[in-house]
Amino acid sequence: MSALTLLNSADEPVVFETATAENGSLIGLITLNAPKALNALNFEMIKLLEPQLRAWQDDDAIAMVLLKGAGDKAFCAGGDVVSLHHAMAQDKPTSLVEEFFTLEYKLDYLIHTFDKPILVWGNGIVMGGGLGLMAGASHRVVTETSRIAMPEQTIGLYPDVGGSYFLHKMPQNVGLFLGLTSASINCDDARFVSLADHFIDSTKYDAMLEQILAAKWGKTASLNHERLTKLLTDLDNQSARMPKGNIKANLKTIQKLGEFTTLQEQVDYILRLATDDKWLQRAQKSLKHGCPLSCALVSEQLKISQGKSLLACFKMELGMSVRAGEVGEFQEGVRALLIDKDGAPNWQYKTLSDVPQTIVDSFFANRFGENHPLNGLDTPTHT
Repeated sequence: MSALTLLNSADEPVVFETATAENGSLIGLITLNAPKALNALNFEMIKLLEPQLRAWQDDDAIAMVLLKGAGDKAFCAGGDVVSLHHAMAQDKPTSLVEEFFTLEYKLDYLIHTFDKPILVWGNGIVMGGGLGLMAGASHRVVTETSRIAMPEQTIGLYPDVGGSYFLHKMPQNVGLFLGLTSASINCDDARFVSLADHFIDSTKYDAMLEQILAAKWGKTASLNHERLTKLLTDLDNQSARMPKGNIKANLKTIQKLGEFTTLQEQVDYILRLATDDKWLQRAQKSLKHGCPLSCALVSEQLKISQGKSLLACFKMELGMSVRAGEVGEFQEGVRALLIDKDGAPNWQYKTLSDVPQTIVDSFFANRFGENHPLNGLDTPTHT
């Protein structure tokens, strides 16, 4: 295998390397390097990732970028919401919360609109902020160990990081179901709902990298996209059969959500399902114990974002996320799940009927006016 050139310290939370392909092209390699924290995305990581990706986008020698997580357990298990909890516990948390989400969404948007191929090796746990990194990549690879979820309603948030955009790409009502229940999905499910493009055995990572380095990369991004697609498709065909997912088997049950006119009816339908299916039972349990405000936000989010551009979705989400830092449910959810770990959040709004419409509406108010922090981002080149 080609020698790797380390571009920063191997002790950094994100490690950047380049590898030289046989024809002299460079492959940019990124490793999220916090395996003990399951590579959860923190402020420092985001601040390292965006400038390096921009530099590689402008570097003609770089043919493509490969992004993975350190260790075998996780690509990225979400955003570092514990640090946000500490900010929310202070008197004036809004500025730090706004800065974190602004930088995170700029990074996610950059990946969505990156001209060159970006391959994300989605091995192990891919949740929340990790899915934000993966969803926009041009080539998303899952393995037999992939476990993907948007578990935000368990902590009083909502499916952000572009969820307003990519949940609409799923079969009818599947995005709503996943948002309401935080249901975990596997490699088969991920491909079925358009969150992944290729399935490759987890043991084939080194073989994949060898083939990437042996490929004849060119100077044209579109041709390099095609080369990478063919290479990954070949590896996909050589891999074992994917483990079966759960969404396809339960699709009719999930899509009956569309027969109800109110969110309360949809939630009641899920909770009252008489089923022996373990996956559906876990989804029911998560919905029952999740945050009622989050459920209301998921539903409204998907209604309002229908047909919106990628950038419009991120702009909407930034306002929602900053507001979440003020209302209190997000802070309480993180406390219960990740700080005290008592698993007993004391929600302000105990049921859906307790959630005032005025509170829900406040998440969608135009808080930034003409000076939105995400102004100036370019139009997507691929989605």
